[in-house]
Amino acid sequence: MSKSNILKLALFATGLSGIVAEYVLSTLATYFLGDSVFQWTMIVSIMLFSMGFGSRISRYINTKLLQKFIYIEFTLSLLTAFVSVITYISSAYYGDNSFIIYGLSILVGLLIGMEIPIVMRLNDEFEELKVNVSSVMEKDYYGSLLGGVFFAFIGLPYLGLTYTPFILGAINFMVACLLIYILWSTIEEGIKKQLIGLISLVVIILVAGVTYAKSIIDYGEEIRYKDRVVYSEQTKYQRIVITQSQEDFWLFINGNQQLSSIDEVMYHEPLVHPVMGLLKEPKHILVLGGGDGGAVREILKYPSVEKITLVDLDPKMTELGQTQDWLVAMNQNSMNHEKVEIINVDGYTWMENQTQFFDAIIIDLPDPKTVELGRLYSYEFYKLCYNRLRPHGIITTQAGSPYYAARAFNCIDVTLEEAGFTTAPLHNQVVTLGEWGWVLGAKQGDKTELKQALQAMKFNGLETQWINHESMTLITSFGKKVFPDDDKPVEVNKIHNPVLYKYYLDGKWDLY
Repeated sequence: MSKSNILKLALFATGLSGIVAEYVLSTLATYFLGDSVFQWTMIVSIMLFSMGFGSRISRYINTKLLQKFIYIEFTLSLLTAFVSVITYISSAYYGDNSFIIYGLSILVGLLIGMEIPIVMRLNDEFEELKVNVSSVMEKDYYGSLLGGVFFAFIGLPYLGLTYTPFILGAINFMVACLLIYILWSTIEEGIKKQLIGLISLVVIILVAGVTYAKSIIDYGEEIRYKDRVVYSEQTKYQRIVITQSQEDFWLFINGNQQLSSIDEVMYHEPLVHPVMGLLKEPKHILVLGGGDGGAVREILKYPSVEKITLVDLDPKMTELGQTQDWLVAMNQNSMNHEKVEIINVDGYTWMENQTQFFDAIIIDLPDPKTVELGRLYSYEFYKLCYNRLRPHGIITTQAGSPYYAARAFNCIDVTLEEAGFTTAPLHNQVVTLGEWGWVLGAKQGDKTELKQALQAMKFNGLETQWINHESMTLITSFGKKVFPDDDKPVEVNKIHNPVLYKYYLDGKWDLY
């Protein structure tokens, strides 16, 4: 293999590593800092800017280009390998780790930006300028495509954010070693000893990192969550963590609490029973989300129900609902009930292709804090739901907090109304979540009739732990607005105008 082809192969590999580094850092930023659109936009933009600045810096490297390229690869191998470890530890000890994540993005971008100009200059003696530039850039871009495919289909789903960075580190390390091996005869004797020492040091650090990375990240998560982490996994779609404190368990998705064994009934009972209580002999219920099984447990208390279709994007979440000891005990093994059909697909796409009708649709999804999740709280989605409900059908959705994020709560209400529903907002004090809310929508009746029907519910003969007739008067009643801006008009959340996640992120979460 010619020296020119070796350099191009090295650049193909570093192109792969570089793009995956961008995706890893963007995913980490989303997980720790929220707002995926903003974080991916800023991380990629900052890394590209840093690459440009790195290219500028490379003009000041005038001697020993090959040696310095190898040093850059060794540095990148360590930096990219430990981005997750550094991020988790900094989050555990310092809380806000945005400075760390963006700092790593700048450093990695600078080093990647220095690679391409140096390789071009090294390759200058083998090819004329126009061929040199086009062939070097071509290999880098081809590597980027393979890197994207790797991250989407292998890295994130199977290796997660713990081990994917070490693949990047290994790629940069192997590029450096390959160059050293092929060009060994051209390297000065004094430099050879330095490189052998560097190789040994980097190998030791990478092996130690791979060996202890999971333990370090688990330790960082335990500090972050305060309680003992009994389960954690990065799936293709989200990071799921379960913690335990004495006899109590907590479920977190992407760092946000979803439920606690202490008070989950104070969430699931208001989610399910007001809807079911309005229906006469409901037979087929659709649950969107709810992979923990709490909503399904409550629905199964109604003997008329013949089928529950549960659609949840992440198969790992529904698998946990069927097999994880605490969740199975919490949901009373409801996820394995013969009446329950579990489908693991995107809820929006699934609804678009539906021809069957439902008596009720219960939406138990994470908070609409991103554009992607906001799509499942949009006018277009609610219109799909409206069309798939029977004439007397009812819909309900968790809607965040009517106090911490009042405008987001109001936005969900007006969006359901725009889709044709008569709405009734509900709220309850969930001990570990604070004041939480839901919005219920009926295809028939007016607001007064709907509220009166809700407040008249008695749940006689139904086994519940918290909800009763008295509670229905309380959860359907709201006092005056707490904060002056809570009453500001809100827009309807639409796919082409995703305002909901902005309202949510602008909420008063610092009071939480």
